[in-house]
Amino acid sequence: MGRINMKRVWIGGIVGWVVWMAWSAITNFVVLMPRYAQAGEAGHLLKEPRYGFFLPAWFVLLLVLALVCAWLYAAVRTTLGAGPVTAIKLGFVLGFLAGFPLAFSLAAWAPVARVITLWWMLQLWVGAILATFTAGWLYRD
Repeated sequence: MGRINMKRVWIGGIVGWVVWMAWSAITNFVVLMPRYAQAGEAGHLLKEPRYGFFLPAWFVLLLVLALVCAWLYAAVRTTLGAGPVTAIKLGFVLGFLAGFPLAFSLAAWAPVARVITLWWMLQLWVGAILATFTAGWLYRD
């Protein structure tokens, strides 16, 4: 087993993070913003975040997740094979782990519209696939 090229992991993770942030912006600002307003007016969501530092913390969390995606891709490519298929499969699994359990729980118990929890899940699931694919595309031994 070869040594992981951490410089390429960082490059892939950061670029993957930028792609994930773009997907997150589309999800939240284009698709969900009108639904957030409705849920806020109905009292199902807070109109302001409980934590004032939420947005920068969310950006950092997505960066950490993108770096984990890049590092895991670099680690598994020797056993699963290098290339886009491996990156997409890994991103699919990581996205499922990141997005599905909590979204399912929120869809069952939170008073928000299920379409909101669906898009929260898709933000994480598709974002992980995109970030891992991007990191895999940029990774070199």
